[in-house]
Amino acid sequence: MRRWQQRIAFLGLGLAAGAVFSALGAILFLMARHGLPALSWEFLTTFPRQGMTQGGIFPALVGTFYLVLGTVVVSLPLGVGAAIYLAEYAQQGAWTRLVQVGVGNLAGVPSIVFGLFGLAFFVKALGLGVSLLSGALTLGLLVLPVVIRAAEEALRAVPWEFREGAYALGATRWQAVRTVVLPMARPGIITGVILAVGRAAGETAPIMFTAAAYYTPRLPSSPLDEVMALPYHLFVLATESTAFWRTRHLQYGTALVLLALVLLFYIPAACWRARTRRRKRW
Repeated sequence: MRRWQQRIAFLGLGLAAGAVFSALGAILFLMARHGLPALSWEFLTTFPRQGMTQGGIFPALVGTFYLVLGTVVVSLPLGVGAAIYLAEYAQQGAWTRLVQVGVGNLAGVPSIVFGLFGLAFFVKALGLGVSLLSGALTLGLLVLPVVIRAAEEALRAVPWEFREGAYALGATRWQAVRTVVLPMARPGIITGVILAVGRAAGETAPIMFTAAAYYTPRLPSSPLDEVMALPYHLFVLATESTAFWRTRHLQYGTALVLLALVLLFYIPAACWRARTRRRKRW
């Protein structure tokens, strides 16, 4: 009886996994089928023209890279610093649990709420305007809970004996964290950063109010310039263009490039994470 129950459970899990991979494969096939004909060197290296119905996505590609880079610069030190405090220094009590619950709740807040907050605080209150800096700060806050939770769990997963060994050699708490705990927790922290980068690269709502422009004739020259971005560019082509039927191939091409860009961030970081794990096992 138990063997049959186990087989049925495994069959259900296999069917669920197969359904997920089938849906993912269908999406990838659809994007590749309609997007590959649009891909060319000109598509990747030229500006849009003829009312966004021709040309390429070069400024949107560069703007997305700048936004993702700014997101990492904002979220990584803040997220890892907060995780170190929560895991290594904060006394476990009602206040710490309240902070952890708040971080978890922030992870579930819709991105449009962060966009409105960025509009009210960074764009209006601080006077940064619709700019690359406002968008990076907003996206940094958006992915900050992901980085904090991943880094905190990675730090807590390091056995306490490593800390005790560092203390026995005369290290202070910060020296133990910096030289022993952080290197051991690096794979988990990298995982959080990977997830943050993937989410930041594909978000539209936060940058719609804080950073993205429908069209700019030049690349951003300072953090206070507005930028084009692939998610918002795709949104405009698909919903607000007056000739969206003429840009169907551009829409799929942009979506395919956005997916490739996310994978471009994922793959090197994932390889680095796997290499770090192998070194830790050695």
